[in-house]
Amino acid sequence: MLIINNSNKMFFFFFLIFSTLISISSNSWLGCWIGLEINLLSFIPLISNSNNLLSSEAALKYFLTQSIASINFLFSILLSSILLKNFYNNNIISIIINSSLLMKMGSTPFHFWFPNIMEGISWLNCFILMTWQKISPMILLSYYLNLKFLMLMMILNVLIGAISSFNQISLRKLLAFSSINNLGWLLSALMISENLWMIYFIFYSFFISIMCMMFYMLNIFYINQLFNFNFNFFMKMFILINFFSLGGLPPFLGFFPKWLIINYLLINNLLIISFFFIMSSLVLLFVYIRIIYSSMLFFSFKLKWFKIFIKNNYLIFINFFSLISLMGMILSTFFFY
Repeated sequence: MLIINNSNKMFFFFFLIFSTLISISSNSWLGCWIGLEINLLSFIPLISNSNNLLSSEAALKYFLTQSIASINFLFSILLSSILLKNFYNNNIISIIINSSLLMKMGSTPFHFWFPNIMEGISWLNCFILMTWQKISPMILLSYYLNLKFLMLMMILNVLIGAISSFNQISLRKLLAFSSINNLGWLLSALMISENLWMIYFIFYSFFISIMCMMFYMLNIFYINQLFNFNFNFFMKMFILINFFSLGGLPPFLGFFPKWLIINYLLINNLLIISFFFIMSSLVLLFVYIRIIYSSMLFFSFKLKWFKIFIKNNYLIFINFFSLISLMGMILSTFFFY
């Protein structure tokens, strides 16, 4: 049995990066499939832990779901080789390819495995699963888009991601459904242009990294831990600002990429899609505000015994970037008007 230590994890992490480069740089569908398989086999040792049953269960669930998606992807490739003449005009093949790639990202209606796996892994692996593991399927999806099918998936992602965030007590599941919601925005950005997708993905990865690092350093996994401990007031404000940026509330920096997407949708008279996108963001903002508002107003003399002092100045320095989001929004107006 292979014992996973820090050196082995660095080895598998290198292969995780290497597999993504194989997928996005390959000139054939078979090479893309090989890169996805290497990505799958390199991420499973990172999330599996023999001392934690939840991590082992999450690794098994991840392997089964990704294997099913890889089988569907390989089946569509073989089917396309038979129907080579009508490959790019066949809607059935395009739907199978898009569905298998959406399943690898945890998109609706194939999202049921995603929150369960997020619940059993560490914050670092949560960050990798929500950001890096979406790069290869998204780039491959841009090679063969079925616009009507993806428009339906975009609306379902933003709606299910927002509605399922209610009554969640786990922060990892809350961020998982937030990732499903942002996946709808990422799909819309990918359909517009790859540059816009890259801008949105960088902003989203930045805010998710801040949230995961903060919860990892504070050792927080559930919402009631925000109520039971008295943090520094500035730390609560940093969590509030990051939630606002993640939800896309103006004038915070997270609104900037969403503003670009909504602007394009309105120019092209896609009012229904923009309506669903805006309403889902409002629902997510309501969920975030309810969490932070309760934790900031929760007061008890008994809780005064549980004081937490944050001595890591690096964490406060990272969260300081959220405070300059207003300046970023003001400067962005000069580039568009």
